[in-house]
Amino acid sequence: MKRAVVLVSGGLDSAIALAICAQEGFESYALSFDYGQRHRLELISARKVAASLAARDHRVATIDLRIFGGSALTSDIAVPKNRETKSANEIPITYVPARNTIFLSYALAWAEVLGAADVFIGANAIDYSGYPDCRPEFLSAFEHLASVGTKAGVEGTKFRVHAPLLSMSKADIIRKGTELGVDFSLTHSCYDPSAEGLACGKCDSCRLRLAGFREAGLTDPIRYSER
Repeated sequence: MKRAVVLVSGGLDSAIALAICAQEGFESYALSFDYGQRHRLELISARKVAASLAARDHRVATIDLRIFGGSALTSDIAVPKNRETKSANEIPITYVPARNTIFLSYALAWAEVLGAADVFIGANAIDYSGYPDCRPEFLSAFEHLASVGTKAGVEGTKFRVHAPLLSMSKADIIRKGTELGVDFSLTHSCYDPSAEGLACGKCDSCRLRLAGFREAGLTDPIRYSER
């Protein structure tokens, strides 16, 4: 069975990417990050998601992006709430500088050790918050980097970054997850959860998630302090 490293944050999209990885016949190796994010509750969800979808292994890499800050997720900057939909060209303060570049680099390192040529990421270029590292141009560039910047790459391994949700709406992502039997109640998407672990219902991530469930004609099973 072919192996693949899957970035698993604990959120909705990465859970479905993990399910798709298994559907496509890969043995999944889940990778999560404790990077100083204010919503570290997602790591609990990541462990549950990886177990529920039978990942062969699940590892959590610890890095501290708070030493740089520059984001509402890794500093004391307030998470925006109830903001109007912005242009995809406007990058919000919840963008974490170079986060997917860092995460994919770790995934690439593990893939090379495993003898794997495939990495899965739940990036989405439609219903997203304006992050430049969720675009197809970025993922294509990273594939090229992998081919020239690793021992396996220069020896002929063709690395591929799979982003199966890239061109899907949030509603279609949720429908796909339903089709694959993903347990949405295990996932966590909120950028600013309460001390009790309730999703705020107001941040960009919560609003996109709730809108996706409404459009899909389904009820989100997680708990919110406000919907």
